[in-house]
Amino acid sequence: MATTKVNPYLDGNFAPVREESTVNTLEVIGELPPDLSGMFVRNGPNPQWTPIGKYHWFDGDGMLHGVRISNGKATYRNRYVRTKAWKIENEVSKAVWTGLLEPPQKNSLPKPMKNPANTALVWHAGQLLALWEGGAPHAIRVPELKTIGEYTYNGKLISAVTAHPKVDPVTGEMMFFGYGFAPPYVQYSVVSPEGELLQTEPIDIPMAVMMHDFAITEDYTIFMDLPLTFSKERMKRGEPMMKFERDKPSRFGIVPRYGNNSNIRWFESPACYIFHTLNAYEEGDEVVLIACRMNSTTVLDVPQDTHIDSQADIPRLHRWRFNVKTGKVSEEMLDDIASEFPRINENLLGQKTRYGYTAKAAKGSMPLFEGIIKYDLSAGKSETHAFGRGRYGGEAVFVPRPGAKDEDDGWLVTFVYDTVEETSELVVVNAQDITGEPVARVLIPQRVPYGFHGAWVSEEQLKASV
Repeated sequence: MATTKVNPYLDGNFAPVREESTVNTLEVIGELPPDLSGMFVRNGPNPQWTPIGKYHWFDGDGMLHGVRISNGKATYRNRYVRTKAWKIENEVSKAVWTGLLEPPQKNSLPKPMKNPANTALVWHAGQLLALWEGGAPHAIRVPELKTIGEYTYNGKLISAVTAHPKVDPVTGEMMFFGYGFAPPYVQYSVVSPEGELLQTEPIDIPMAVMMHDFAITEDYTIFMDLPLTFSKERMKRGEPMMKFERDKPSRFGIVPRYGNNSNIRWFESPACYIFHTLNAYEEGDEVVLIACRMNSTTVLDVPQDTHIDSQADIPRLHRWRFNVKTGKVSEEMLDDIASEFPRINENLLGQKTRYGYTAKAAKGSMPLFEGIIKYDLSAGKSETHAFGRGRYGGEAVFVPRPGAKDEDDGWLVTFVYDTVEETSELVVVNAQDITGEPVARVLIPQRVPYGFHGAWVSEEQLKASV
């Protein structure tokens, strides 16, 4: 008798939880620091209904998991992001849209692809936004995690919004971009500290690419035109629309913050793919970028030509230097250990930092992470916090201690799932004692599936939320 193969992204702790819960008292092992006050919120895919056709992890409806911490105590709640597509499917009690691995639908749906708002979060101008790179953000009310609706900057938004906007901690401005399948393939926007969309400029690149992240410095914005391409012409020939083209170089475009396509400068390096940047900064005549680099990628089952790359999809921390005077480019690997989801103390975003943090990848084909790596970028050293046998976590968000003077004075927070006990918890690690035991483990009474990106909303931000 034939057995049905289970989709790994619908199994184990990748499987969705359908119940929305509110728990006002959580058990804490250890002690929550008295000056740790705010809310950790993490976004991730959580299909509301059984998917149609092939399902990819990127497809699921966005669900927010939030832990509110105050006075040494913690509460928990999880809520779906109630997008337009979520509401339509909720009304008919079934999935209506197919996912990224299926051909685009040709029917009466409002759009061929739904915006699940499932990828990341950003706090800006008194508002928490849930993000997905193919559409508009969704405004979220905290601490309730209630969806307010699509956020279009008073109708000024004319592009999709990356899942990874950058907020300058000095000026309070936010920079974002959106990419698409038709020219202009990239649009670049700047938002004022008060939340006004100030400018949107088209950026000219040769063809459509998947551009997941970017970076900023004090004066520049850095775009990554990497050879993971989209081609309608390929599709018409019966070939895949999306493909990693290893014979094309990676291109990095550096533009002044308030610049446009006329003053962007492009630099080339060997073909690669980058999902996430750690940080960027200026040093003399050089713009320095630090990011997790892959030789190539098979994301969304894209083909790899006839060449089998044993290093495909293995991200490692790298550093690039772009000399804006001479045009010289250098690239170096900082560590041969596989890791992803890079974060820093975001009070220093766009400036040179000493420390960076990544999620240490576990061996195997699934995106599981077994610990947190703390990089001392000045000394060229690293230390690792291990979650423990059979325990896997995700992106660790750095929470600065109020009034801290040292860059690493704060905590790293992430959800961890114990595959033996089948339990979930929020782990709080002292960033200055990364190899030590967590200072606190907040036990969650329901399973928290693996997800994508999180954000820390401080007590001051919660009080100022709109």
